[in-house]
Amino acid sequence: MDERATATNPQEAGVVAAAVYHGGRKIADIRIDEAGDWAKREGHVVWIGLYEPSKELLERVGRQFSLHHLALEDAFKAHQFPKLEEYERSIFIVARTAQMVDGHIAFGETHLFIGVGYVVSVRHGASSSYAYVRERSEARAELLSEGEDFIVYAILDFIVDNYFPALDAINNEVEDIEDHVITTTMGRAEIEQLYTMRRDLLRLRNAATPLSDVCRRLEHSDIVAIDPVMRPHFRDVRDHLRRVQERIDTMRETLAFAFEASLMNSQMQQTDIARRLAAWAAILAVPTAVAGIYGMNFEHMPELRWDYGYYVVLGVTATICAYLYYRLRRAGWL
Repeated sequence: MDERATATNPQEAGVVAAAVYHGGRKIADIRIDEAGDWAKREGHVVWIGLYEPSKELLERVGRQFSLHHLALEDAFKAHQFPKLEEYERSIFIVARTAQMVDGHIAFGETHLFIGVGYVVSVRHGASSSYAYVRERSEARAELLSEGEDFIVYAILDFIVDNYFPALDAINNEVEDIEDHVITTTMGRAEIEQLYTMRRDLLRLRNAATPLSDVCRRLEHSDIVAIDPVMRPHFRDVRDHLRRVQERIDTMRETLAFAFEASLMNSQMQQTDIARRLAAWAAILAVPTAVAGIYGMNFEHMPELRWDYGYYVVLGVTATICAYLYYRLRRAGWL
């Protein structure tokens, strides 16, 4: 079902959810145009989720929370590099999301606006719904009472956790390649698949590495207004990202080895074929040489007048060919 249909207000296309919380508990679903007033109330937190919103909707949200126009422009255009930017009244975070679609990793983006009393998430492209994050957070009122910090952590943790199913899917394909690379030679289709997987892994690494720096800043920076109680949670996200990077590096090395092993296997097969051809060429060279000599039609060739000359020549030729076959087979060339 299209997530736009799940909006609080059916007329608000692009709004997945908009709610206000107090003390970790949901107070009410709200409209976009009243979100700013709720966010100004002490102890209240507005959490809005948008999916590929229109420019007009983003501008309305921006007016409610006085969001910087440059951040709004980035959130509308998408295709941003993972980053954290600080503005006078808010923080803007870009994170890359990943999902397996038709056997390949499809990437999307999530943009987060964080300020006093509000969190706005904007999703673009391939991404799992954050409805699960919202439900899980609402079930843990003691943590949700931490406010904006916990919501940001929950979303980032969910994004990183969704990297692992994509890695598991690719890892299964990597293991299949690894099992067959020694015994078989890769065809064009297999090589294209290998390069596609390496490209997807590189793109995932480029998404995960900058996000680790974002979490580091959320954990350590004194400029970013993050509650000290929540900072260890961002360290936990960094640990997950470190595991993602390690798995990516391991799989990329395995794929590189698989390609090299397949290339070596192909070269060995070509060398074996060349040896066999050279061996048969050496054997066939004997009767060819003999036939060439006796096909020159010289007048003075004594053995031509010998009654057993024909049989002797055939016997000597066959003996030399058999000897060459024996030696070459023993040497492993045949």
